Amino acid sequence: MPATRSTSWMTPWGPYLVPGEFDEIRGRLEGIAEELADLAIARLRESIDAGGHELPVDERRLTRARRAVEKAAAILREPDDRE
Repeated sequence: MPATRSTSWMTPWGPYLVPGEFDEIRGRLEGIAEELADLAIARLRESIDAGGHELPVDERRLTRARRAVEKAAAILREPDDRE
């Protein structure tokens, strides 16, 4: 992954963050969460089509991963804690 130029700089109180600097990363995380949700749904459909009566193990793991990624995206959506 190529290095990107930072949109922050140091002040006497710590790094100054430019508003919106996490938008790109948050957008990628939201896309990954959608991909994980799609995979989980595909696993459920495969299980139903095969006559399964229990949730597939992969679906549970994919759902946990999706929730973690959604949580990370939400954290990047929050305002700076120092305000």
